[in-house]
Amino acid sequence: MLGRLKLFLLESREEFKRVNWPTRKEAVKMVFIVVALSLVVAAFLGAMDFILIYLLERLLKI
Repeated sequence: MLGRLKLFLLESREEFKRVNWPTRKEAVKMVFIVVALSLVVAAFLGAMDFILIYLLERLLKI
């Protein structure tokens, strides 16, 4: 059991060495894109929620 764990950790370490990590500039750019898209989606969902609640309230008042 310990041998398999050791082998897994050694192979994982070697695999991490082969990973092509993004530069700091690329990572910051990707984070900015994710945050911006998250804000856009949140605003859209908030607006849709507001509109649907308004329409439902109008419908139930009839």
